Amino acid sequence: FREDYTAYANVCFKSFGDRVKHWVTVNEPNIEPIGGYDNGSQPPRRCSYPFGADCAEGNSSTEPYIAAHHLLLAHASAVSLYREKYKAAQGGQIGITLLGWWHEPSTDTPQDAAAAVRMNDFHIGWFMHPLVYGDYPPVMRSRVGRRLPALPAPESEKVRGSFDFIGFNHYLIMRARSIDTSSGQEPRDYYVDAAVKNPAADITTGEVETAPWSLRKLLEHLKLNYGNPTVWIHENGYADAPGTRSKAEEEEDDEDRVEFLQDYMETLYLSIRNGSNARGYFVWSFLDVFEFLVGYRLRFGLCGVDMGDAARTRYLRSSARWYSGFLGGGELRPAARPQKSYVQ
Repeated sequence: FREDYTAYANVCFKSFGDRVKHWVTVNEPNIEPIGGYDNGSQPPRRCSYPFGADCAEGNSSTEPYIAAHHLLLAHASAVSLYREKYKAAQGGQIGITLLGWWHEPSTDTPQDAAAAVRMNDFHIGWFMHPLVYGDYPPVMRSRVGRRLPALPAPESEKVRGSFDFIGFNHYLIMRARSIDTSSGQEPRDYYVDAAVKNPAADITTGEVETAPWSLRKLLEHLKLNYGNPTVWIHENGYADAPGTRSKAEEEEDDEDRVEFLQDYMETLYLSIRNGSNARGYFVWSFLDVFEFLVGYRLRFGLCGVDMGDAARTRYLRSSARWYSGFLGGGELRPAARPQKSYVQ
């Protein structure tokens, strides 16, 4: 896989490097192995009992870690190629984009507080720790054991520092609930290893939170634990369900989305003032699109798409008009009211 991916990256660098100045090798490699190789809900739909359903084959105890490991090595190989062969002439930068769920305790118990810390290591540290320090987090080494692939010295050296920036797609606060694994529960998967209740039910039922302070905590975590890397927020946005309001209402009043974006960008600005090395922010998304997990059930677009029209007519929401004005030098207009939690 590493060799094939590097060959593919080489074609991209050679063909488009005169125009592309910021490269992302892999998108969300810290969650794709869970859907693809643990619970089997996403391609290639590999899993094993009792962690998934309708999988013809797979091993939920080992394959998520193996898949993530090879994604990490493929990333490092592509970065090495770019730096050795293309960076000097093309002047670009290269990095990787992680999913940035922020984990908080589900209750005020010490067990759930510890579970949230573990999950931030399992979720963010799974890739950040090897990228910065050359090996997986100690808590993962301890709890996963031999099922977590080794990073021998040559690979560790190649992985460590293999980024010019780290992208994060940040939306949700996940509430970590500790589970008891003291009996040496078998079989084990990613969430059993972390001793945390699988949040899949919360996600599918919509019992999740968003709040601007979670972005501040994420950036502070990166600053304190991973050497304050250059960070780009590659996705952040507000979703609402279609059909709840008319097109005319959305064009005139999209205040919830506007307030959401104002609050998050204000938090980003304050984090930068507090020393974060965050460099940029992208709204998800420009248009209503087909979302991988929810299809057309949620709409994130600054510009709406009339899915009932055969021509898929596009229209500006008021958030698009506000954001365009802001990018043109207008005021951010941060909300005067206290920050709130946006439940989606």
